[in-house]
Amino acid sequence: MGIDSEYEGEIVLVTGGAGCIGTNLSKKLAELKAKVIILDDLSSAYEWNIPKAKNIVFVKGSVLDDEMLKRVFKFKPDYVFHLAAHFANQNSVDNPETDLMVNGQGILKVLQYANLVGVKRFVYSSSGCGVYGLDSKMPFEEPDISISLHTPYQVTKLLGELYTNYFHNLYGLPIVNARFFNVFGPGEVPGRYRNVIPNFFYWAMNKQALPITGDGAETRDWTYVDDIIVGLLAMGIKEAAVGEAINLGSGKEHRVIDLANTVNELTGNEAGIKYIERRDWDVKHRLLSSIEKAKKLLGYEPQIGFEDGLKNVQAWFVENREEIKRSAEF
Repeated sequence: MGIDSEYEGEIVLVTGGAGCIGTNLSKKLAELKAKVIILDDLSSAYEWNIPKAKNIVFVKGSVLDDEMLKRVFKFKPDYVFHLAAHFANQNSVDNPETDLMVNGQGILKVLQYANLVGVKRFVYSSSGCGVYGLDSKMPFEEPDISISLHTPYQVTKLLGELYTNYFHNLYGLPIVNARFFNVFGPGEVPGRYRNVIPNFFYWAMNKQALPITGDGAETRDWTYVDDIIVGLLAMGIKEAAVGEAINLGSGKEHRVIDLANTVNELTGNEAGIKYIERRDWDVKHRLLSSIEKAKKLLGYEPQIGFEDGLKNVQAWFVENREEIKRSAEF
């Protein structure tokens, strides 16, 4: 029996299910004939972006709201994919208390309810870009985490892993910590606190110069969302994954300047690029994951090339141009 067939007829709760990863995961789960419950307060996502299907139920609410948590856990989910988060680094620097509440207390509450109903698997969206530091060797391997961090977001993402490990160690809750690396793909609306790729496409399609913080030689391990989804589904099923932290990346580096040039070329943007001051917290000049553990435990093997993924993002922007224009907040 394959991994995909394991989800048929199962009840799956996806917190933060209206975001880029959540919408793509929920769509795939619905195709696999699972019953999907999405909990999202739409603080950084939009209802128009949620996939429509008879076996998808959307509940608008926060992971901090016990009334909403009781409502979704009344469905007695078999699986929980905890994607809800206060995102991202700059947002956490600007709003550290909110970051701690959502990313700290939020996961604690969801873990408590998941433990009470006895879920088959709890998969937590950690951050490979967060839990590894300047003192971690490259490429980043799972044991080499850091406690010398530079933003509240990085701190609370690591805190989330500590809480999942606590519930696993004390209660035997079957958890997996998924460490994402620079996820991109259709479904991410641009905005002030969003990732560089949707913002670059938004600016390029509006014929604006693309801002680069630094010299452009910085690298990131951009990973296409469909590959992330495959990894997450495997984490929900593979017994070898229980209790583990596992990187989900592409295992490849790409320079920011090359990203900018590719986006400008794809969109026909002649405004070029501009260099702006580096942010105080942005101290990691390179990001590169080791995905050997994911290959071994999950059979994980990224399939979508970087430029093909960018073309898919562009197509999504064109298809949803008006909704994106109304929703983007800078």
